[in-house]
Amino acid sequence: MISKILQRARDFESKYLPYTVSELPMFHVTGGIGWINDPNGFAPYKGEYHLFFQYYPYDTKWGPMHWGHVKTRDFIKWERLPTALAPDTEYDRDGCFSGSAVELPDGRHLLMYTGVRNTRRRNGRIEACQTQCIAIGDGVDYEKLDANPVIDGSFLPEGGSTEDFRDPKIWRENDRYYAAIGNRCADGSGTILLFESEDALHWRYVSVLSACHNQYGRMWECPDFFPLDGKSVLLVSPQDMDAIGLEFHPGNANVCLIGNYDRMLHHLNRENVQAIDYGMDFYAPQTLLAEDGRRVMIAWMQNWETSSCKLRELPFFGQMTLPRELSVRGGRLYQTPVRELENYRGVKIDYHNVLIKGETNLRGINGRCLDMTVTVRPGNENSMYRWFRLYVAKDGEHFTFLRYRPDTGTLKVDRTHSGFPHDIVNVREFPVNLKDGALKLRVIMDRYSMELFVNDGEQAASFVLYTPADAGSISFSSDGSVLVDVEKYELLME
Repeated sequence: MISKILQRARDFESKYLPYTVSELPMFHVTGGIGWINDPNGFAPYKGEYHLFFQYYPYDTKWGPMHWGHVKTRDFIKWERLPTALAPDTEYDRDGCFSGSAVELPDGRHLLMYTGVRNTRRRNGRIEACQTQCIAIGDGVDYEKLDANPVIDGSFLPEGGSTEDFRDPKIWRENDRYYAAIGNRCADGSGTILLFESEDALHWRYVSVLSACHNQYGRMWECPDFFPLDGKSVLLVSPQDMDAIGLEFHPGNANVCLIGNYDRMLHHLNRENVQAIDYGMDFYAPQTLLAEDGRRVMIAWMQNWETSSCKLRELPFFGQMTLPRELSVRGGRLYQTPVRELENYRGVKIDYHNVLIKGETNLRGINGRCLDMTVTVRPGNENSMYRWFRLYVAKDGEHFTFLRYRPDTGTLKVDRTHSGFPHDIVNVREFPVNLKDGALKLRVIMDRYSMELFVNDGEQAASFVLYTPADAGSISFSSDGSVLVDVEKYELLME
């Protein structure tokens, strides 16, 4: 039975969504209208891939969380479905927070999410109670269990927080269900707890899968845990992160932990810790196992620190990254755009061994919705260039640039002139490695974004751009001589 609160959201979508289509990104998921943040329930179901997301349809700012809903067959074209969940019960009256999904053996679709109920204490402080809840449906309509919540504070180990207990990632393995859930433990820092069930309805606490110990931020949100290329990978999104060199930026960050899973102790033994994405706009990633065996990841292409920086004329706020294929090579996480993107490429324009001295434009290398790869090599075997710059989304007053300096081995992205109407941090710098003396940059652009993949996915960096849509010039610049190869495709969705 559809509640009045859920029906109101669906009616609102039906009334207003048709008027927003021309203003949306071409191939990045948005709510279409209103606010979105974390991806939820990214999983296969009956031969398609479903994606839900934190959603408030009525305004372009955060509000009581609903679950928006889309689905796809190829990770590029998405079909919009009605709102799936709304805060309409006592245990989730203040929000249906993030979670995940799994297909049950009988063909039903199970959503596991965090229900939030706020209480004002005598001292005036608002205290949140976060519990884990279940809704089961058919891919469009979902019914919440009468037995909700299925996991509450009584399941937590000693010192666990009921205020910070959220974002279950559920999966099925060997006829059992497991859920990794974010929590804060006795030392006040983040921990990922592991729970187990035989039917996905009745749960028991198993172990601490991994703990922060105040090393990488505090609360760890939005966990995802999966095997990949002989290793076990844990993705988390820490809050209150301190900067660590150029690897981790401060605030709400993203962390990948790679190691081996001890199945006796149900604990991840870490071997490497790295950032997932080095850009300014990446949070709460979630993955699925595709039918062909690929591990595919999507994330919120935004950050909380700049969530009030928006264009007033746009009817939506927040978008997802392009889905990415993951792999582990040499103990490090790699990511590349899903290969299906190549099916939407237009005419190829390419250049080889172009000598760049000063600033150069190349005929046909322009546009805003594109897939472009630029390979940079020294142009003089006797001397190394001081820096190389790539300018995109450029007109007379707007531009975003990428600058590589071989002496420091760092790549800098500067979107200061990309149209943001607020004084915010717009520069990110991170270390990169040359491969056989060359730097390879793959740039994916949509109407409001740029995603960068360095050296075949060794690093990725995501950025929201508000540059006017007609700012499409691209240029190359260097201090010293460089040789560049350029391969560019316009992306066409029709």
